[in-house]
Amino acid sequence: MTGYQSIDSEVLRTFVTIAEEGGFTKAAEKVNRTQSAVSMQIKRLEDDVLQRRLFERDGRQVRLTAEGQILLGYARRILKLHSEAINTLRQPHMIGTVRIGTPDDYAMRFLPGILSGFAQTYPLVQVEVHCENSTQLLLRNDLDLTIVTRQPGENMGQLLRQERFVWAEASGFAPHEQDPIPLAMFNNDCFCRQWACNALDSSGRGYRVAYSSPSLAAIMAVVSAGLAVTAQLQSLMTTDMRILGEAEGLPQLPLANIMLLRNPASHSPMLDALAEHIAEGFRL
Repeated sequence: MTGYQSIDSEVLRTFVTIAEEGGFTKAAEKVNRTQSAVSMQIKRLEDDVLQRRLFERDGRQVRLTAEGQILLGYARRILKLHSEAINTLRQPHMIGTVRIGTPDDYAMRFLPGILSGFAQTYPLVQVEVHCENSTQLLLRNDLDLTIVTRQPGENMGQLLRQERFVWAEASGFAPHEQDPIPLAMFNNDCFCRQWACNALDSSGRGYRVAYSSPSLAAIMAVVSAGLAVTAQLQSLMTTDMRILGEAEGLPQLPLANIMLLRNPASHSPMLDALAEHIAEGFRL
């Protein structure tokens, strides 16, 4: 069997940093080495190990060669696996199950990125996601972490995000011009439905809840078809939606606090780590 030289993970990390930073000077600062040490690492990698040019130099700027592009893909995968192996073996307590509860709309908008990052760092933790509206989630005591919507002033738990509810309809349609205005909303015990109906009642605007569902996807499908107006968090609006306001005869909706609640009976490093990922995901 022919023997090949191996590539140290720190050399791969330096290589990836140079590719991402676009130069040796910035990369050296990132990896906490001198520029000459970084240059020597890459020279040995190019000349002694791979015998291929990985970078084209243009003054202080560098760009990857075709061979460098190929190595970059492999290097990122190797470093990811290296990190997973270290985290798993050094933190054997990061094995188990975490149960989180969240409304359906947050699950669609925020959870994909949050859980992807968490899984990369802690691949052996199983996450159970329970989707219900905030009112129902607040009645449960079997969840470790719970994400709920609350009005400003109701500051139980950790504040993840604050933003306004907005009225919206599909671009190219005008269901807001109908009287009474048709609404597509979550089911009866949802906070946002109560806030929307209360705002319309206070303004004297006629309305009817023409469509209701516990699923955000179902509500957005109805709205996208031009059949109704909805009221949702502004961050949930898609590019094919038009935000409505006082110019269209609709009252302003309140701000909402998105809160993270911890079960006082649940304690583990897994929960702390997932709570940090959730907080970071809602800040983006």
